[in-house]
Amino acid sequence: MTRNMGSTDRAIRIFIVIVIGVLYFTGKIGGTLAIVSGIVAIVFLVTSLIGWCPGYVPFGLSTQKPSGGASK
Repeated sequence: MTRNMGSTDRAIRIFIVIVIGVLYFTGKIGGTLAIVSGIVAIVFLVTSLIGWCPGYVPFGLSTQKPSGGASK
């Protein structure tokens, strides 16, 4: 499993997780919206921590900068 998420992508996802958490714990969201948002937050958190998004694979996407050993 090769990483396919760059640091900016991961930071944005973590920010979204924090926003969802704040909205939930302050009582701004509840019910079905809270459940769906919680699932999204968990998926975003896990994918950010491992640096790999399975949703990118079918499309061949990657937000990670290519590692260049020698510059020309």
